[in-house]
Amino acid sequence: MKKLLHKSLKPLAIFAFSVFVLSVPAYFLLVDWIWMKELDENNKLIAQRIENEFREQHLKNDQLAESITFWNELQPRSQIQFTNKPLKKDSVYTIKLQNPYTTQKSIDRFRALKTNIQINEQNYVLTIETNVEETEETVIYIAVLSLFFFLVLIVGFGLINRQVSKKVWTPFQDTLKKLKSFQLTNQSTIAFKKTDTLEFQELNNALDKLLKHSISSYKSQKEFTENASHELQTPLAIIKNKIDVLLQKEPLTERQFQLLEDINTTLTRVAHLNKNLLLLAKIENRQFEETQSFNSSEIIANSLEQLEGYCIEKHLSVQTKIEKDVILNGNKNLIEILFNNLIFNAIQHSHENGNISIALNKKQLKVSNSGIEKLNKETLFKRFAKTSAQSIGNGLGLSIVQQICISHSWAIHYEFSENEHIFKVQF
Repeated sequence: MKKLLHKSLKPLAIFAFSVFVLSVPAYFLLVDWIWMKELDENNKLIAQRIENEFREQHLKNDQLAESITFWNELQPRSQIQFTNKPLKKDSVYTIKLQNPYTTQKSIDRFRALKTNIQINEQNYVLTIETNVEETEETVIYIAVLSLFFFLVLIVGFGLINRQVSKKVWTPFQDTLKKLKSFQLTNQSTIAFKKTDTLEFQELNNALDKLLKHSISSYKSQKEFTENASHELQTPLAIIKNKIDVLLQKEPLTERQFQLLEDINTTLTRVAHLNKNLLLLAKIENRQFEETQSFNSSEIIANSLEQLEGYCIEKHLSVQTKIEKDVILNGNKNLIEILFNNLIFNAIQHSHENGNISIALNKKQLKVSNSGIEKLNKETLFKRFAKTSAQSIGNGLGLSIVQQICISHSWAIHYEFSENEHIFKVQF
């Protein structure tokens, strides 16, 4: 996970670097254009100076011709040539030639000017070729300097942004810290600090409203589960007790006895269903917050002992691979329910003379049983979902298992492999 500061700084740095990269050729073109313009102006001034110098000498034509010939020999990249057809306009161009002033064989650029001059009322074409001092080095220096200031800008912006962010984000960090330590079971809201930042104050107001609503809903649900536990369990227990009295004391016909047995069985299922629904509500409402360290190896051994009769009844072969002293942290009562439900689910969905395997270590609990077809993963952990046609339960066992895993931040997985249903709880 990246911090918000890094996420905001990264696109800015990328944009600045892109501008820097594009600026290098822009610098080159601009410097080259300015330099060429300056050379053109310089060549024109030189042409005017040469024309004026020859005029001021007041040479005769033969002397002028000798002087021009001598001048052309001294200036290899500049020439004065007599013409009967003067240029219509000055010609400015760039050529690449070997530099005659250097011993090294290098090709340089020259900025040239061809223009008309008049000496002794005769027309001449003056050609001036000036070496263009390469601008690459200048651009490199500019690029290096720009890169330096770019790095200074980015580092400086990052440091300033970090310092400013520490102060600006202090209210948010305080809010986040209080939210992390918030416990719904305490039934008390959070007192957020006042802040002069509009967005953070609006966030605190919205969170305060949300927390108050959540606490109110939690109280209502908790009261409902407590009332339901009392109002439903008590009448069911009374009815069941009276039916037991009738079965034991009153003379009944076989038909009456069978009806009362059916009613008694149904009441037992309803009581068990009510108990499981209340248990689910309490788990979801975080009413089992008490945690402790305990030996899960002993708990699963007790579960196997309690359910041994069901295994014998179905002639099941039970194989165990339980490490000694596997210590877990959590709510001990809920873990007992989780182990019992998974093992009972394996017993319930195993065919006669089937196999059950239970493995426990510090990383996971694995419960597998023989089966015929794969269960539907989409509905497996839903309430009242029948995992198979042979299922006789109320469809809440695996839902309770899943909620217990969620409350302990554990992961539960199901898979079907080699005619075996496999449930894994990863601690």
